[in-house]
Amino acid sequence: MKIGIIGGTDGLGKTLVYYFRDEFDVSISARDHEKGYKVAEELNVNYIESNKQLAAISNILIISVPIHHTQSVIREVAPFMKKGSVMIDVTSVKEEPLKTMEECLPDNVEYIPTHPVFGPRTTELDNQVIVLTAPKKGKWYKKVYDYLSGKNMRIIETTAQHHDYMMSVVQVLTHFSFISTASAMEKLKVDITETEDYESPIYNLMIDMIARIVSQTPYLTYYIQSMNNNGSKIRNAFTDAVIELRDAIEAEDDEKFVELAIEATKNMGDIQNALGRSDKAINALNHEFNLLTESIGHEIALEHIYSGKVHIGVLEKVDGKYAVLDNGTRLRIANIKVLNEEELYQWKLDNIKQKHESISCLFPDTVTPNIIVETIENMADITEVILTDIYKGPQISEGYESLTFDVKGLSKEAINNVKKVLTGFGGVIR
Repeated sequence: MKIGIIGGTDGLGKTLVYYFRDEFDVSISARDHEKGYKVAEELNVNYIESNKQLAAISNILIISVPIHHTQSVIREVAPFMKKGSVMIDVTSVKEEPLKTMEECLPDNVEYIPTHPVFGPRTTELDNQVIVLTAPKKGKWYKKVYDYLSGKNMRIIETTAQHHDYMMSVVQVLTHFSFISTASAMEKLKVDITETEDYESPIYNLMIDMIARIVSQTPYLTYYIQSMNNNGSKIRNAFTDAVIELRDAIEAEDDEKFVELAIEATKNMGDIQNALGRSDKAINALNHEFNLLTESIGHEIALEHIYSGKVHIGVLEKVDGKYAVLDNGTRLRIANIKVLNEEELYQWKLDNIKQKHESISCLFPDTVTPNIIVETIENMADITEVILTDIYKGPQISEGYESLTFDVKGLSKEAINNVKKVLTGFGGVIR
């Protein structure tokens, strides 16, 4: 199965390469050929300089370019699509790309306008939302649906028109309100760092969400606003709501303000469910911070949630928003996951070269070897213990026997601790 991704060097297109490269023959194209070859080599996929050539060889062609270029790219490659292939786009608006596909693609090419409702920073497909807006369901549709379902994704099937209206609320309204808030803070010359000294958990979450939106490529955010056919209506409704609330407060009309607030609350749906989700988010933040402070002075493993790199060391201190290890590593708490004991142990098994030593020890012949083996197996950082020999010979005093253990561990210290335990049992290392 050959999958082509136009725009596979950045953003969601590059993320899709990670998801597909182990299962399919993936090729990418891009405007910047030098960067394209570099990314292709880095990701171990093919690079094709021509979008038209990529279309001609692909069973599945994915269009993952900026929203305002999507229609022109569809028109560019449509005549070169392989017979019996399928075109998929992954933009945030669906009405206009669908119209272009309907106009330009030949009858023997299927098309599935698609919107993965997650960003390029997403590391798992599991439980992520994806919207399919195909007006016709051909042979490819079931294959695509079954593949996404097999990844445990939440699939929504709807029309392009309904999708764009829903996204005008989910993206246009929320992005517009968040950016407006960030812009107001800038105009007020608010020092965000200083406000954090007074922050509540809800404020903290809100600032993080605003920062997540405004950190996106501004052009992407702009085109999400400008290319959704419902955008103007949505922004006007937001502006009207802001003015109505402002006027009620400045007129000291508490009854009007309360009326507006109650009506807005009623429309929010299941408030208790929303409170539960936000409580979980707040508790998760507090739990991670508490776990870190309790781990000061102990070995800890911190996994960077974006790079996947695991940093291990003794936690020296929690300095504001950073965790500092004794080896000098300083990591932003918001970007790390604290591995539990089992995860740390598994990481060590997978990444640390094990130490191996054969240890012989004299014991009274009344000892029970199995008890010694079981004790050693339960020691920290010991991965394997095998009793390889029980010996009684001329050089062994009467009433004694030599037990030999084949021991594997994650460090020399762990092996030395085994020797201490053996002598603690009354043994004498030979």
